Amino acid sequence: MSIPGISTGMMGIYNGMESLKQHAHEIASASAKGGEDSADLAKSLVDLNMDRRQVEASVKVVQAVDEVLGTLLDVKA
Repeated sequence: MSIPGISTGMMGIYNGMESLKQHAHEIASASAKGGEDSADLAKSLVDLNMDRRQVEASVKVVQAVDEVLGTLLDVKA
């Protein structure tokens, strides 16, 4: 059985981490090139921060679902 909130939260975490890895690679590559294109570097840094926020929000979704399930189990017991 799949719990929709958990699945959504986990997919958000996964997607955020994949995007975070990509933007971190872009930042590292720009640094290796001597930071020639500062606009691309700035965009990658902003995107990296957005990825971090996505992961944080997705973790909160999973935590909220866990809390609700725990409450439901306590009421049921």
